[in-house]
Amino acid sequence: MERRTINNIKSLGIDMIYNAGSGHSGIVLGAAPIIYTLYAYHMNISTSDPNWVNRDRFVMSAGHGSALLYATLYMAGYDLTRNDLRNFRKIGSKTPGHPEVGVTPGVDMSTGPLGQGIASAVGMAIAEKMLKSKYPLPKKNRFDKDRSLIDYRVYTLCGDGDLMEGISYEAASLAGTLKLDNLIVLYDSNGITLDGKTDVAFKENVLERFRSMGWYTDIVKNGLVVSDIDKAIAKAKQSGKPSIIEIRTIIGIGSSLAGTNEIHGKPLEKEDMEQLKTGLGISNTPFFTDEEAMENFRTKITSRSSKKYQEWVQNYRDYVTNNLNGEPKPLDYLFGKNELIDITNIDFEFHEKEATRVTNGIVMNQIAAKVPTLVGGSADLSSSTKAYLKDLEDFTSSNTSGRNIWFGVREHVMGAILNGLALSKLKPFGSTFLVFSDYLKPAIRLAALMNLPVTYIFTHDAINVGQDGPTHEPIEQLAMLRSIPNHYVFRPADGKEIVGSWSYILNSPHPNTIALSRVETNQLEKSNINGTLHGGYIIEKETEILHGIIIATGSEVMTAIQIKNELYKNYHLDLRIVSMPCRELFLKQEEQYKKEVLPKGIRTIVIEAGSSMGWESFVYDPKYLITVNQFGASGTKEEVLSFLEFDYESIKNKIIKLLK
Repeated sequence: MERRTINNIKSLGIDMIYNAGSGHSGIVLGAAPIIYTLYAYHMNISTSDPNWVNRDRFVMSAGHGSALLYATLYMAGYDLTRNDLRNFRKIGSKTPGHPEVGVTPGVDMSTGPLGQGIASAVGMAIAEKMLKSKYPLPKKNRFDKDRSLIDYRVYTLCGDGDLMEGISYEAASLAGTLKLDNLIVLYDSNGITLDGKTDVAFKENVLERFRSMGWYTDIVKNGLVVSDIDKAIAKAKQSGKPSIIEIRTIIGIGSSLAGTNEIHGKPLEKEDMEQLKTGLGISNTPFFTDEEAMENFRTKITSRSSKKYQEWVQNYRDYVTNNLNGEPKPLDYLFGKNELIDITNIDFEFHEKEATRVTNGIVMNQIAAKVPTLVGGSADLSSSTKAYLKDLEDFTSSNTSGRNIWFGVREHVMGAILNGLALSKLKPFGSTFLVFSDYLKPAIRLAALMNLPVTYIFTHDAINVGQDGPTHEPIEQLAMLRSIPNHYVFRPADGKEIVGSWSYILNSPHPNTIALSRVETNQLEKSNINGTLHGGYIIEKETEILHGIIIATGSEVMTAIQIKNELYKNYHLDLRIVSMPCRELFLKQEEQYKKEVLPKGIRTIVIEAGSSMGWESFVYDPKYLITVNQFGASGTKEEVLSFLEFDYESIKNKIIKLLK
């Protein structure tokens, strides 16, 4: 029966790919025994409640194996039909080309870009540890181990491609340091990638590499033997370390192209399909389902998982009764229910003049007391970014209740781990310098695709960062970040705008960036939270007759206000200053509001210490864009600003020339 189930998973997978005219047949045929063993004997899940809070998580890091996953989920009893399988890779289907969370029941993460899945699985494992320490249960007896309302494992299936990507090394290194014994990686080791054999580019001993990072390792030499895979997973569960099991497989086994790169990423030919199915003992009828084998598979899963599910339901009720006086609201976030978080009534105290990175640190610490799900850290830069939750301890292998994560110098994996934390219903943040946001781009894009409430805190947001030179002076980063759909960028000018930014961010379902200055700026008299929540607003009105409008962001707002006052006094030029902390949010406002702030027919100038890209629609002519479109230089901030003609006098003279 076991072999019949595996063969049926294989046949459904290759049918999906053949019907769609595209897909990855090799992993379906080679790795089917791995995924079968995991679901049949180890995954604690509920197919009737696919979002069960305490389910084991599975991440298909080798996201090109989506057909394998969908076939398995269908056979396991999730809410998928054969028609869903037939619609593989079609618009609007439950079975997209690569797994997408929220689209297919049973999919815990959107994957595809190699390395991101295994890295985000580390974030899920960290989240489980955090939540486990947060909700302890009383021991049943004095011999019982520590118990918790949250107690699950994270599994991921990866291939050679995942392990070649550098992000997987960063992830493994941190997971080993943190001793994440709830994480098990199943490595589909077949020695083949799209272009050919892996040994032309990938020769290291993977298990030795992981062992050196504090992992438990094991090897299954024949990936067809379910009992060997089962035993290896069972041993990994008891290892007390994060685990990787190398499972030797033959890509596309059973096909005439088995063991070659040609089978990696295409459908089988019709004749090859027929001989393969004959060899598997499967009917050649497209999307044939062996009902008896499927029922046996489902029984294996439910006989193990249903008991654990019912135990958890009772534990949940007991916890609510005994620890929360019958009020379940504090646990609602675990189920995706989030109440409005209001921080506007907090009495924030700011210094009259300070860098917005410093102000943001103050705001975050006061918010953290009110938002227990706010967790995160920096890529070895908290002393510079000020994004550290004081008095809330560090997350370590011996203290899993800490809310500060030390990512080390690992921006790549920080972004992916934040996604894993957010998928686990936490509100994570990560921080580094704005210029290094490039390292996080793939993870930010996935966060936007998955609609995850991740917050990126990027400081040193302009060319006036000091003498580190052009490698550390951001130019194109704000434009890059703003170009990502479903992701908003906030560049606040002072404390009130920071509070306004966080007021939006904490209640936002999508990822957001907050860009902050290293240079000191004044707390502005007319800045306000409500205006920030509109994305842009009039911070200084014209005195009599409107001669022009200056749009500015961040520390340039103070510069714009100073120029306005000087030009009115010396030239009687009457200007309006619009602070636009979030361009994306402003563009979402009603047309009437946007016209009130930026009336048509009035000359408008944009001042921002970054690329002009994206600002073109706000001005009549590109010459009204006072921005920076070239790399910086080494020197003091004053020298760099002068070199780039972005110092106060240069900006003022440009405005006079444009408007007088």
